Amino acid sequence: MTLRNRISTIFSAILLVSLIGCASTSKHEGTGEYVDDAVITTKVKAAILNEPSLKSMEINVETFKGKVQLSGFVKSTEDINKAAELARGVKGVSEIKNDIHLK
Repeated sequence: MTLRNRISTIFSAILLVSLIGCASTSKHEGTGEYVDDAVITTKVKAAILNEPSLKSMEINVETFKGKVQLSGFVKSTEDINKAAELARGVKGVSEIKNDIHLK
């Protein structure tokens, strides 16, 4: 019986350490959040790519915990606003930081 208790304790400890390793902190994403952010980034890039008025290759998208940062260069303020509007329309986006500048 003691061997069974030891194995159970070791297994529980390994499981606990594994779960803690996947937990997120304020500066580090957990595994699930990383995947969610990758999906959000892809959807925002797709929305920008499908917008004919924007040159999507000049707009960069990064996501961290649902917060999307847009950066790059465009030719008008309308393009800056359009990119932010498209990003805001993506499910899962909680905040937008728009660092797009005019050429």
